[in-house]
Amino acid sequence: MGPPSIATLPYDSLTDLLTFIALLGFWPQNRAMRLLLVEDNARLSDLIAGGLAKEGIATDTVTTIAECLSALATTHFSVVILDLGLPDGDGLSVLQHMRALGSSTPVLVLTARLSVGDRVKGLHHGADDYLGKPFAFEELVARVRALLRRPTAYLGRELRLGNFTFDVEGREIAVAGAQYALAPREALVLEVLMRRANRVVPKKILEDQLYGLSADGSANAVEVSVHRLRKQLIETGAHVAIHTVRGVGYLIKEELS
Repeated sequence: MGPPSIATLPYDSLTDLLTFIALLGFWPQNRAMRLLLVEDNARLSDLIAGGLAKEGIATDTVTTIAECLSALATTHFSVVILDLGLPDGDGLSVLQHMRALGSSTPVLVLTARLSVGDRVKGLHHGADDYLGKPFAFEELVARVRALLRRPTAYLGRELRLGNFTFDVEGREIAVAGAQYALAPREALVLEVLMRRANRVVPKKILEDQLYGLSADGSANAVEVSVHRLRKQLIETGAHVAIHTVRGVGYLIKEELS
């Protein structure tokens, strides 16, 4: 017996779940850059997630509608990459319900359905973009970054604090006209901290952003990344400091001396 289709789920429970998903999207503190990839082809999913990781984009992967709904109910995603032909139903069903309930999370439909009619149908159901299979990975990355730049994604390209600027896409910080590159992990930690500057970021949020739902990582990876980031900020002369709030997490704020 296969997994249930979205049509067989109790309507009230599905409505309640998707309402909660929509509400999650309204809280700015949840909006660090994180993608959800819904793709049942394991090899393709691994290739996409691995490629995005090299671009500094954390990606969680699921293979069914049920897993997609569960992930959306517990985590805010900056973009959803959605395949349509899923084992337990049509991905458009989830997209339609998300839009009907007010969720503005950008959705990139990634599918082998290449006809004009299918593309129009996807856009009418609320898709923000549509990319047919097969595709060039460079184009996928470009389309994802275009969605991340939209105001509805709540993700600016440049973040400023004190005397320095952080280029999210280029993973570079600029201080007094000089530019310095960051490693992907340190760039991700810095982005999360700066999007909540002057507020404590729980360690768990940083762990989730570094590892995703199923990736493995050492127990002290967050501490190591924060240590490296602190060292680099000092070396560049940035007027900011990352403080440890013991037992809770970290915060970044401007410091002139």
